[in-house]
Amino acid sequence: MTATNGQTCVSPPAEPGAYLITSYQAGISVVITLAAVYAEQVLGFKQADTMLLVFLVNIAAVAGAFAFGYWQDRIGHKRALGFTLVGWILMTLLAGFATGPGLFWVAAVIAGLCMGSSQSAGRAMVGLLTPPDRRAEFFGLWSFAIHLSVVIGPLTYGMITLVTSGNHRVAILCTSLFFALGLWLLRPIDMARGQAAACAKG
Repeated sequence: MTATNGQTCVSPPAEPGAYLITSYQAGISVVITLAAVYAEQVLGFKQADTMLLVFLVNIAAVAGAFAFGYWQDRIGHKRALGFTLVGWILMTLLAGFATGPGLFWVAAVIAGLCMGSSQSAGRAMVGLLTPPDRRAEFFGLWSFAIHLSVVIGPLTYGMITLVTSGNHRVAILCTSLFFALGLWLLRPIDMARGQAAACAKG
C-alpha cells in the first residue's frame, strides 16, 4: 500500500499475473522444446527439414516482435496478448491435424509470429501494472513463472505421450489448453484499473 498526493492506493497483487504467464508460457515452452521432435516423429521430417524449421520460426519471431510491437501500442497490450493466444491455439490445432508438411509449415510460421509478439505484449503488461516500489517483486515473479513454465509444459507433454502410448498428436492438441487457460485468465484483467492501482510516481 502506497500514498500519493495524500491518497492511499492499494498496489495490485502480482499473483494473478504470475498464473497467467505460467499458463501460456508452458504452452510456448512445449513448442520451443518439442516442435522439432513432433515434426520428426509424426511427419517424418529429416535433419535438414528440422534445421529449416528452426530457422523459419526464429525469423518469424523477430518479424512478429517488431511488427506486432507497433500494432499493440494502438490496440492495447491486453488485447494484443489475447490475439496472440488465439493464434497459439490455432497453431496447435493446425499442427495436431496436419497430415503433411504443408499445413505444418503454416503452423510453424504462426508459431514464430505469435512467439515474438506474445513475449513483447506480456512484458509490456507487466511493466504497466508494476508499482514503482514493487518492481523487484513483480519481475521476480515474472522470472519465476517463466522458469516454472519450462518445467510444466514439456513435462505435461511427456506425460500425455506416455499415457497415450506415444501419441504426439494428442499431446500437441492438449497443449492448446495452456493457451486457452491463459486466455481465460487474461479476460478479467482490467488494465486501466491496474495502472491506476499501481500508483505510478513521478
